[in-house]
Amino acid sequence: MVAAGEFEIGKDGVGTVVVGYDDSPPSVHAAAWAAGLVRRERGLLVIVYVDALTSPAYWTAVSATAAVQATEEFVTDLRAQAGHYLDARGIRWDMVIGRGEPAVVLESIAEERKADCIVVGRSRRGGPLLGSVPKSLLARSQRPVVVVP
Repeated sequence: MVAAGEFEIGKDGVGTVVVGYDDSPPSVHAAAWAAGLVRRERGLLVIVYVDALTSPAYWTAVSATAAVQATEEFVTDLRAQAGHYLDARGIRWDMVIGRGEPAVVLESIAEERKADCIVVGRSRRGGPLLGSVPKSLLARSQRPVVVVP
């Protein structure tokens, strides 16, 4: 039983939805699905771009600086695109950049924001249905995970 005033995931409808986004077609589909959900529920969409830090670009200080700058430029463009699309539809949203293992970062942000669910696109790796990020989220998440093809 949950004490009065404590947060319960999804018990009063959907308030906040975290969506993982990396500009791949599956993540575009996941973001569109999540945006529709929060629009209907009058919730908040939290778009999360995770810089996985696994690229060889992070192996030297000079390359790491260039990689961080490229990420910042990508996120600036992404924020402008999201604003154009979401603001026109009256969708409340925010964007967060995380660094680390994507499933861990997504779950951490979802916990911090008290999200009702996490939405991700089907991975391009790891088989016909799920890849490493969706599988990891399904194994570790404390809230519902929606995998959009």
